[in-house]
Amino acid sequence: MLKEIHGHIVNELQQNARTDTVFVVAAVLFDLVVLGINWGVASEAAQGHDTARNDFILGLLVVGTILINTFAIRALRAGRNSRSRLLGGLTRMYADNGVAQYYDDELLGTYEARYLLFSLVLTVLGVLAVVVPLIVRNMN
Repeated sequence: MLKEIHGHIVNELQQNARTDTVFVVAAVLFDLVVLGINWGVASEAAQGHDTARNDFILGLLVVGTILINTFAIRALRAGRNSRSRLLGGLTRMYADNGVAQYYDDELLGTYEARYLLFSLVLTVLGVLAVVVPLIVRNMN
C-alpha cells in the first residue's frame, strides 16, 4: 500500500508541475503578444489614426492582460500550496520509513523561490504589456 501512496503523490507532483508550466508559458506568451499588439495599436492612436477604435482595442487588451496575469498568479499560488502539502506528506512518509535523510529539506525553499520568481516574471511582463503602450499612446 505504501508503494501505491508514494506513486500517487509523485504523480500528483508531476501533474502539478505540468499545470504550473502551462499557466506560466501561456501567460508569458499572452503578455508578449499583447505587448506587440498594444504597441502597434498605441502607435496608430498616437499618430491620430482612428483613435476611438484603437483606444477601445488597447483598453480591452489592458483589461485582458490584467485578468490573465491575475488568474495565472492565483493558479501558481494554488500550485505552490498543493506542492507544499504533497511534499509535506512525502517527507513524513520518508521519515516514518527511516529514509528521510535522502530528501534534502532545502528543496522546499527552492520551490518557494521558484514560485516567487515565476510570479514576479508574470507581474513584470504584465506591467510592461500595459504601461509601455500607454506611454507610446501618450507621446503625441
